This record gives sequence, C-alpha cells and structure tokens, in this order.
Amino acid sequence: RPHKAYPVELAQFHSADYVEFLHRITPDTQHLFSNELARYNLGEDCPVFENLFEFCQIYAGGTIDAARRLNNQLCDIAINWAGGLHHAKKCEASGFCYINDLVLGILELLKYHARVLYIDIDVHHGDGVEEAFYFTDRVMTVSFHKFGDMFFPGTGDVKDIGEREGKYYAINVPLKDGIDDNSFTRLFKIIISKVVEMYQPGAIVLQCGADSLAGDRLGCFNLSIDGHAECVKIVKKFNLPLLVTGGGGYTKENVARCWTVETGVLLDTELPNDIPENEYIKYFAPDCLLNIPNGHIENLNSKSYLKTITMQVLENLRSIQHAPGVQMQEVPPDFYIPDFDEDEQNADERMDQHTQDKQIQRDDEYYDGDNDNDHNMDM
Repeated sequence: RPHKAYPVELAQFHSADYVEFLHRITPDTQHLFSNELARYNLGEDCPVFENLFEFCQIYAGGTIDAARRLNNQLCDIAINWAGGLHHAKKCEASGFCYINDLVLGILELLKYHARVLYIDIDVHHGDGVEEAFYFTDRVMTVSFHKFGDMFFPGTGDVKDIGEREGKYYAINVPLKDGIDDNSFTRLFKIIISKVVEMYQPGAIVLQCGADSLAGDRLGCFNLSIDGHAECVKIVKKFNLPLLVTGGGGYTKENVARCWTVETGVLLDTELPNDIPENEYIKYFAPDCLLNIPNGHIENLNSKSYLKTITMQVLENLRSIQHAPGVQMQEVPPDFYIPDFDEDEQNADERMDQHTQDKQIQRDDEYYDGDNDNDHNMDM
C-alpha cells in the first residue's frame, strides 16, 4: 500500500504556500478565501471538495512510491491508475488537477536515471509536465493531443519545443478531431521509436488518459480501446523501467474498460470480452462487453497533415545532442520520516475502519538487505 504523500514531499515541486493552502481549505471555509481561491485557480474547473488534500496525498503518494519501487528494482512496471493529473502547475490548480503527481514521480526517477522520457496520450495537452521540465534536457516530454478550436488548455503547438538547455526536448504532436486507430498508432510508433533511439532514456513515464477514446464526453477522437492499448504495447516492448498512470476520462464505464485492458497488456494477459458478474455490472449494460465500437467523428487529420507533423517532429529530433550526458550526484534519500510521536497517541481511542485499513501492511512488502527502505534510517 503506498504511503500518503507528506506536504514536504509535495513541496518538492509545488510552492509551499500553495500546498499549505490546499491543506487548509474546506468547502465550509472557502467563502473566507476569495482572493486565495483566485490566486491558486480553485473554483470553476478545480472545485474545493471534502477531503481534497487527502485525495491529493493519496494519488501523489501512489506515483511517488511507484517511482521508488522502480528505482529500487522491486518491479519493472508500476501502475497508478489514480495518478496522471498532468495540468497542475507549481503554484496553481488547473483542469481538475491540484497536485502534479507526474512531476513528483519524474523527480524521484531523476535521482537514479540521467534521462527520463514522459509520454502523454490524454486528449488534452500535458502542459503542467511540459512546463515543469521546459528548460532541461534531463526529461523529454512527448504529448499527443487535440489542438486548436480553443480546446483546453490551448497549448501544445508543434512549434513549442523547449528552451535553453531544454530546447528540442519538448515534443508536441497536435491533432485534429476524429483521429482513428490506424493513424494514431502509426504516428505514435514512428515518433516514439525515434525518440527512444535518439534520447536513450533510463526510465519511461506513460500517462494513459482515457479521454482520447471514442465516445468520451469531453474528447473528440475515434480511438478504440485496442488502439489506445496498442500504444501501451509499443512502450512496454522497449523493456525499460515503466511507470504507468491514468489521467482524464469522462465516460466512466469506458475509462474502467480501457485501464482494465491496459492492465492486462502490461501483465501479458489476454482478457475475455465478456465482463464477469460484479457489483458494478449495471454500468456496462446492456451488452456487458469489454470492447467499445470505434467512433464516427469525421477524421480531419489528412495524410498530408500527419506527414507534415511527423516530418517536423523528426527534424527537431535531429537537432538534439544524442543521449545527453549528465554528471550524477549522490542520490538524495528516498523517504521523509513522518512527524508524529507514538507516545502522544491515545491507546484507548478507538480507531475507525478507514484508519485501520490505511495501516495494513501486505505480507509480501517486507524486504531484506539493500531493498529494505528502513535499513539505513535512524528512527
């Protein structure tokens, strides 16, 4: 079970005042903080809700721990479907993203890897992650997304390529409405294969936003689940440490279908098309099948348009220093010790089930020797 991220961990990327405000704000008190709500962009797309901060701690802690498990070679692939909130900025929320767990996970991976590749197949541009690493060659960000027609967040033009040391290390693949499986997966394979060859990352982070699927309430692509999952297959074949997250997705039953299929892909497990009986089965009625039909939105991505985009991206890739080197410093410590005094806890106080659940340790989560995260700590 991942730990809940501590405020000090969230502040490794986000400003301390923003983290503190998220910690403090509640639906009952938000009317007292109209200036701060405006400053930190809370309200419209990013509402204040009950247990908002705990929600952020849980999904961010999942991505941070996933990165740590990869760093300690406890797994080859780590998944956090609750993560992938790619719009959050250093000092503000955006697009229902409050804490950018992806940036925090990448910062963790950078302790052990000279270069990290970030890939985003959400229908929206991965602007928060791109912005965080816009000036460095240690992270290459590649985002495939709908661009134009005032589509949120309005960034991610093919001309946006990074600046200073990060010039050419931000790659944007702007797409129009209605792209289908064949066009998308072909484009994805050509670009990502070249990126991995040129950049030679030590680890990959893949954001699998499901709003790029056909029929999404906010999306406008024609991808089937098989087309979406094909991208996961392509990335898995590189055999590099891989951190996979969720992201957007607004037709909830298709989000569940998609990430189920992709979990199967990552585990090399073929799943039957019939969804087995379960307590949520009514959401998948009437047919209760895993696969969804392709969409019928007109594909506005002409072959010549896709060819032009591909040529521009490959041209930019030729400009990068092949696999940039970096002098690795001493690896910073992984864990922060929580600030609580066991002596101050009241042993007579009854713990609710929710709190008990959070303290469960899985039997297979204890490690010997160098893999024991506690072995070198002074408690």
